[in-house]
Amino acid sequence: MKYTIAPSILAADFTKLGEEVRRAADAGAAYVHLDVMDGAYVPNISFGMPVIASLRKATDAVFDVHMMVREPDHLLEAVKAAGADLITVHAEACTHLHRTIGVIKGMGLKAGVALNPATPLSALDYVLDDVDMVLIMTVNPGFGGQKLIPACYEKIRELRARIEKTGRDIDIEVDGGVDVNSIGRLAEAGANVFVAGTAVFRGNIEENVQKLLAALPKM
Repeated sequence: MKYTIAPSILAADFTKLGEEVRRAADAGAAYVHLDVMDGAYVPNISFGMPVIASLRKATDAVFDVHMMVREPDHLLEAVKAAGADLITVHAEACTHLHRTIGVIKGMGLKAGVALNPATPLSALDYVLDDVDMVLIMTVNPGFGGQKLIPACYEKIRELRARIEKTGRDIDIEVDGGVDVNSIGRLAEAGANVFVAGTAVFRGNIEENVQKLLAALPKM
């Protein structure tokens, strides 16, 4: 299983965002995690397409766009045009989840579905064969710096078992409370893509990325 670090830019210094993202990518972070918040689905508002498009010029890393917005369909074309490689939508935020996934795939992008901590895996019953990634929120969405909810470990294990039965190569991404103390246990539960904000951007970025990678089980 390939492990991937996905630094969340919300924790970066926006006065030197391009520089900090390049540093993380050069240190071994293959993804850049971009949280688009609308102030409705989640309490906060983050950034929109101009920030994503500007940052796209700074790195060739995979742009992992997490749409924390209600009914995201109307934004999908703009997100693609801004430079997304992978778009993740929340099961709870889409009236017609299967159709939304189909739109993303039809644009030639990878599609992910995010589940909040209290959302059961049954939300994936009729879409798991269509997605490239499932994002398990290990905190409630909308704020950084929260503590990981322990019940999510078992949720990840159950999801990994379901994925193995499909025979498909589907990533499990985790977002919330990821640091050097939790990343190993999350990987052992079955996650392989790890969103980290302060654990990457607080302090020495290169050292932080390397510490996260070193804390993962040996492949």
